[in-house]
Amino acid sequence: MKKSGLTKKLIIFTFLVFNAKYMGGTNVTGIHILQKFGFYAKEEPASIYPFSPVYRVNDAIIKKTQHPMERARRLMTYTTFLKENSVLIVTPALATSNNPQTIGDDTYVVYPFIEGATYSGTETEIIAAGELLGKIHALSPTRNTFDLKEYDVFDFNKDEVTESVEKIAKNAASHHFEMDELQLKEKLLQIVSQQDELKSSGMTSVATPHDFKANNLIYTPEPYLIDPDNAAWVPRIFDLALALLLFHNELTTAPDVPFTPARWQLFIQGYTKSVTFTDVEYAYWQYAVEHVFLDEVMWLMADVEEDWENTSQRILFGGLLKILFDTSSYGLG
Repeated sequence: MKKSGLTKKLIIFTFLVFNAKYMGGTNVTGIHILQKFGFYAKEEPASIYPFSPVYRVNDAIIKKTQHPMERARRLMTYTTFLKENSVLIVTPALATSNNPQTIGDDTYVVYPFIEGATYSGTETEIIAAGELLGKIHALSPTRNTFDLKEYDVFDFNKDEVTESVEKIAKNAASHHFEMDELQLKEKLLQIVSQQDELKSSGMTSVATPHDFKANNLIYTPEPYLIDPDNAAWVPRIFDLALALLLFHNELTTAPDVPFTPARWQLFIQGYTKSVTFTDVEYAYWQYAVEHVFLDEVMWLMADVEEDWENTSQRILFGGLLKILFDTSSYGLG
């Protein structure tokens, strides 16, 4: 989400206060985390990311990864596999102590800091991003041999939708954002009713970083994936739908709107250099986009109130609602 400077400072301050408390019998401060990896810090470091502890020290990034250690090691096996197959992706950096390692109630990893430029929405950048995601998906085994966490979020219910739509309508009204509350509720309830069919559809699943957004890419000038820590075993078109809906989220240098239909086709142009869609994926693409909206966007609009204070984020929300109600211009090519 695009945050104002004040909001970022407040969130980082809240995080630092929380992070300084005792967890699991260990005083897990930022200083302590850095020291465990052999880095010295005289003062408490500030996170460079407002929603999770992410510290930059010289040419290294220290951040949370999957937990417990068994899952972290599976993740690192997967990302190392991708790197060995010429995917530009971060893998654990050499450190003076074990990497990754569990500290307090979480597991942390040290990655190298990647120099480069952030995404700005050019056609070349979009095609290259599509190519990278396509290559990652094409490299996936046909079975979950990396034993990554499997996507299984098919349990949304009517009460959740009703509560979320009420929150969204309240947020919208507070910021003079025009929205048809009844239309949104009816649409989301329709999506809830599609879950069982979608789950049993026989969609192809892949091993994937499952957070393929512009804020997780650094252009060197080729796109380099710098945050693979959400890796999971996910229906392939769900991962693609996530890119459609939220590729421009959380990055100030990205456009304030989702992909236009023409730019989405550029992304698909790059993606399909490595991937051929199945008949099932063509048949269920619209359902997939709608389901990912339910899973990823609904809570964003309902529960992250401070986002509504940002004009650019409200513009993005408006664009996402338009896609939700009409996906016809956002096909698979």
